Amino acid sequence: VNLINGSGKPVSVAITAHPAPDRIQVSTLPDGVETYGVWGLSLPSLRRRLFRCVSIRENTDGTFAITAVQHVPEKEAIVDNGASFEPQSGTLNSVIPPAVQHLTVEVSAADGQYLAQAKWDTPRVVKGVRFSLRLTSGSGEDSRLVTTAITADTEHRSSGLPLGEYTLTVRAINSYGQQGEPATTTFRINAPAKPATIELTPGYFQITAVPRLAVYDPTVQFE
Repeated sequence: VNLINGSGKPVSVAITAHPAPDRIQVSTLPDGVETYGVWGLSLPSLRRRLFRCVSIRENTDGTFAITAVQHVPEKEAIVDNGASFEPQSGTLNSVIPPAVQHLTVEVSAADGQYLAQAKWDTPRVVKGVRFSLRLTSGSGEDSRLVTTAITADTEHRSSGLPLGEYTLTVRAINSYGQQGEPATTTFRINAPAKPATIELTPGYFQITAVPRLAVYDPTVQFE
């Protein structure tokens, strides 16, 4: 067993007996050894092992549960002796689903209903790729699914949407079912703002009323 003496230096002493599971007898006790001091046990059957900590969880009794993965020196030797890792292809054509980029949604009104026109693009071309769309309304716990769609185009139109806040998620899917990184955007469909002013122009047996918005919107009509 290794102990720390009064000078703060480690000292090794031989164990002569093991009378109890939590007690040992040593051949000699170095001077200056303190109660609850630091000690270490050395046995020929013990060898050093390294672990990589994955997670630490505190228990209700004040102890900690540690999950670790054992380090295998053989793996490090394989890497040191010439293991190679192939980088991804630099070509614009591949089978890996591309990430969706530049996702935008434009809201317009036509025939008494609101339309949401979504457009996006990808950094590279993949043969047979399709796009999965997921449209939800609300946020947080109040979020609910409105519709889903699959398309081979880089744009999609949703119609008949009521007023509210929406979240659109688009991701690419290749012919093998693999999915790429998704892109998400939010948009709102709000009722038109009330006119800021109304101009009245008198005429011959008539009055012309012209409402004015604070911000001009060509899709707004008045009744």
